[in-house]
Amino acid sequence: MEHPVYFQGDTRLRGANRCFGCGRANPSGLQLEFLLAADGSVVCLPVVPDTFEGHPGYLHGGIIATLLDEIMSKSVRARGFTAMTRHMEVDYVRPVPSGSPLRIEGRVTHNEGRKHWAEARILSAKGIELARAKGLFIEVRAR
Repeated sequence: MEHPVYFQGDTRLRGANRCFGCGRANPSGLQLEFLLAADGSVVCLPVVPDTFEGHPGYLHGGIIATLLDEIMSKSVRARGFTAMTRHMEVDYVRPVPSGSPLRIEGRVTHNEGRKHWAEARILSAKGIELARAKGLFIEVRAR
């Protein structure tokens, strides 16, 4: 069973969050919501509108990369770490349709000190893999 992900103590992730991917205070952004699965992975179930298309009917490659980056970042965050993307590798397997239900899954695969490795994938409503990514996230310490 999946449950909403709440990030305690970070006011930026509530009303004033202007993040392009998940910020409620960014009317031009994706405004993604995330769920925590029983296995510790993070899930997002968006329908991304056609305003984010590249070719008509399909999401722009940069938006696809953003979706994968967001879910990997939140999978690290769900483990209690604030981290920034250091490196990300994306495989665009099939075109990702706009305006259609998607399932995005992310999970942490390895931790080593301030380094956190994650992977993600975007699935169609039929469970077909459309894109996948691997990333390295570096924990950010308070200033």
